[in-house]
Amino acid sequence: MVTKNTTAKSPQSAGGNDDALAFAPVHELAARLRGGELSASALVDCYLQRIRQHDEKLHAYVEVYADDARAAAENADRAVKAGRQRGPLHGIPIALKDLIDIEGKRTTGGSLYFRERVSPVTATVAERLTAAGMITLGKTHMVEFAFGAWGTNTAMGTPWNPWDLATPRSPGGSSSGSGVAVAAALAPAALGSDTGGSVRIPASLCGIVGLKTTVGRVSNYGTLNLSETLDTIGPMTRDVEDAALLFTAMHGSDHFDAQTWPHRPADVMSGLKAGVAGLRFAVLPAEELGEVDAEVARAFAAALDVLRGLGARIDTLTLPVSYKRLAELTGKIIAAEGYALNRGWIDRDDVPFDRDVRDRIRWGKTMPAADYIQVLAEKKTLQRQIDALLHDFDALLMPTTPLPPVPLAEIDQGKAPMSILTRPLNLLDMCALALPCGFTAGGLPISLQIAGRGYDEARVLRIGWAFENATAWHKRRPPPL
Repeated sequence: MVTKNTTAKSPQSAGGNDDALAFAPVHELAARLRGGELSASALVDCYLQRIRQHDEKLHAYVEVYADDARAAAENADRAVKAGRQRGPLHGIPIALKDLIDIEGKRTTGGSLYFRERVSPVTATVAERLTAAGMITLGKTHMVEFAFGAWGTNTAMGTPWNPWDLATPRSPGGSSSGSGVAVAAALAPAALGSDTGGSVRIPASLCGIVGLKTTVGRVSNYGTLNLSETLDTIGPMTRDVEDAALLFTAMHGSDHFDAQTWPHRPADVMSGLKAGVAGLRFAVLPAEELGEVDAEVARAFAAALDVLRGLGARIDTLTLPVSYKRLAELTGKIIAAEGYALNRGWIDRDDVPFDRDVRDRIRWGKTMPAADYIQVLAEKKTLQRQIDALLHDFDALLMPTTPLPPVPLAEIDQGKAPMSILTRPLNLLDMCALALPCGFTAGGLPISLQIAGRGYDEARVLRIGWAFENATAWHKRRPPPL
């Protein structure tokens, strides 16, 4: 399904070394664009050339809009010359997860069942980023129907985690292609969706930054849903400042999405670099986190030491219910609502659905309506109780995933999912940031998760920026392709 125009300009036309340019964060690229030392056309060509060279192996993109992207870049360059630059994202390329509609383009939701589905509208989030001057490079692969944490897709193919070029490893899901595209510099930024960790898990396993926004912060209009209760759209970027820039452009009230109406826009930029001195963070008792890989645990402990060194206080918090129970409740909501949204086709046996996803969604059919209503009621009660506990803290800290990226051959879809540490935050309507905090001895990324109360994206980004700028984990690159 990938369509590519293989005509590409030399990377030297982009103003220097191809890798140095491609791996630069958005805010640095934006400064070069504003200063006139880089054109949007050269920047787009740089990424299109990398896609042409490397995506056959990495399998990040479902479809590439080469001609459209070049045309948009030329328009962006003309606007700059005319003094009509749209803001800090003007001329910056981006990749979109393949559940975000663009009118007239195909949106598959990771499913062969939708391989010829043409989007009837353009998603609000895509319109807002285009209005901010961003240029869409194409759509990225994902777990079918966005229901899976490992990042696998047996029907449309699994993206290759670029941190190990010899052994195919989990890229994380469900925003697998977006994670791989940013990690391997096939795009400087991407969008993902997060129902139980689908932005944060690929951010963790691909060594990048991912922001899980609070429900109602970013419009879901024009996106293919898995759970109307839990779905959120969030940015996946090279560093925290880039995530803050994209969040600023993406979020806000949308008349097409009633969940966005009550929430005023947030200023996440003015306090981004204020530091963490005097802030108080919570951690859960070690036993609440379940089985965490030893290297992940060591990296997490080291991350806590960094934050203490920056002047933060860290205390242990006991929840009124086990963290595992919160994850289980989240899974029940996803399965029930996922089945309700896909029941028109998921029970068919004549369609090549991903078998693992099909079985997870079909399980939702077995849940009685009374049980589903009870789960929603329990969600509301626990959300209220835990939010009250978090009043005394500025954030809740934990690893993003219990494991580093594992070989695809070792994945057991029936065991506890990679989302065991991320799902509860969706249930509790919290926001959360995933960012690199270390690497295994074998060079695989490890991630810190910073969770905040609902609609507190400004604070989690501020904490993430402070940690990131006291370390250098986010500057590491995967091995050369």
